[in-house]
Amino acid sequence: MGKGFFQVPIAVNEEVKSYAPGSPERAAVAAAYTELFNAHTEVPMYINGKEVRTGNTRTMSPPHDHKHIVGEYHIGEKSHVDEAIAGALAARTAWAELPWEQRAGIFLKAAELIAGPYRAKINAATMIAQSKTVHQAEIDAACELIDFLRFNVQFMTDIYNEQPESTSGAWNRLEYRPLEGFVYAITPFNFTAIAANLPASCALMGNVVVWKPSDSQMLSAKVILDIFREAGVPDGVIQVIHGDPVMITDTVIASPDFSGLHFTGSTHVFKDIWKKIGENIHNYKTYPRIVGETGGKDFIIAHPSAPTQQVATAITRGSFEFQGQKCSAASRAYVPASLWDAVKASIIKDVNSFKMGSPEDMSNYITAVIHEGSFDKLATFIDQAKKDTNAEIIAGGGYDKSKGYFIEPTIIVTSDPKYTTMCTELFGPVITIFVYEDKDWSKTLKLVDETSEYALTGAVLSTDRYAVQEATKALKNAAGNFYINDKPTGAVVGQQPFGGARASGTNDKAGSALNLLRWVSPRMIKETFVTPVDYRYPFLGE
Repeated sequence: MGKGFFQVPIAVNEEVKSYAPGSPERAAVAAAYTELFNAHTEVPMYINGKEVRTGNTRTMSPPHDHKHIVGEYHIGEKSHVDEAIAGALAARTAWAELPWEQRAGIFLKAAELIAGPYRAKINAATMIAQSKTVHQAEIDAACELIDFLRFNVQFMTDIYNEQPESTSGAWNRLEYRPLEGFVYAITPFNFTAIAANLPASCALMGNVVVWKPSDSQMLSAKVILDIFREAGVPDGVIQVIHGDPVMITDTVIASPDFSGLHFTGSTHVFKDIWKKIGENIHNYKTYPRIVGETGGKDFIIAHPSAPTQQVATAITRGSFEFQGQKCSAASRAYVPASLWDAVKASIIKDVNSFKMGSPEDMSNYITAVIHEGSFDKLATFIDQAKKDTNAEIIAGGGYDKSKGYFIEPTIIVTSDPKYTTMCTELFGPVITIFVYEDKDWSKTLKLVDETSEYALTGAVLSTDRYAVQEATKALKNAAGNFYINDKPTGAVVGQQPFGGARASGTNDKAGSALNLLRWVSPRMIKETFVTPVDYRYPFLGE
């Protein structure tokens, strides 16, 4: 067959469509939404190229209309997990040995399928399954996922091009082998792009994957799989299983061929899985790679020099887009007393102007939280804040789950910087604000750093460069993604590699070559051209 050093298409970020009234993309996604909402979609597992239906099903309902059923997904047993593992291992050799450009072609095709014929469908599925507005669906399910696929191919070639120095007497080269075994991908509900990228990034580097999508994301997960299948991902390379998460995880990590975990989800679950991996460490053929992006208690701190409207917008956008269910969403803020009255007036005005309801009505800014468990947790914290003397709700505070799981965007102001909602991850449309004295700026930076176990994202707003530098230094360990004069959300693939440390994960930076390096095991090859024939070195001479 032909050989060559192949150049992949230069990766560019997908343009975000406007979905303005009268636009063709708005009409297309509205039609796709109506079709999917009124259809009855069946989501089987996908094992060894076959759709597996067990008859043991769970229904799927939109969070914003939880009595309406849009379909069901099939639940597997331990035998299905065992079958998926065996099938992945059987597919590994052919997939690992497939030339890299063939793997690249598959995932580049997937990107173009999403950019074109699948765009309206994957956005509509995300709007229904995860209650995202059309804008939030577009920047996630379409644009970010396209970017992951395109940039990962470029990052892969950059990695392969990284080679050691050679001499005239020896040729040194690095092979970037896939891991020996299979990777387990556990994905969250909140980003369709993450759900696709976690298995796809591992597979791109030549690995086989057992993928467990979130129960709350099944509708859009099926669209992802349909795209991968049409793009040409071979049978067995990405196995999809549904079922009891503990059973699936225990079965997977008991396998001696388990070689890696690619995870996005809660800190508690991630730590439990890591512990189980450690307990099984003597059973594995290789040390498993463990990559996780977990929780966050993301912050905004405003300096007294910050423009008040910029602070207010950072809070209302950073806290309430997608109902605060982004890993990066701001859930605590620190505002100086000199700015507070103006910021308070602006954020209350903003929140009171929000429209809330189904994402089908594209004038809505707020929709529902993901499920009843999330709703009940948030309602409990809101009720407690109403009772506590050291907390005051200045906007929102209402909730209703009669039709959908709707929590009003809620702003709590506390006099206690260690108040429970300043420290606890809520994952919903609730932000707590502490008003500090202007003279305590430096002391407040220390407070920001020490308040939370997490370190995912954070933002500082200031027009004073000395203050910006002080905050950047003081908060160097408080956020893996740090924003200056912006909200702490909205990382773009290829521009802001994403991930945090402390209890927020392993900081392996999705959307960069750093993440892909975790899914390869390099082999160093030295080829000597003139091989020695005498053991004696010159120093041994008479």
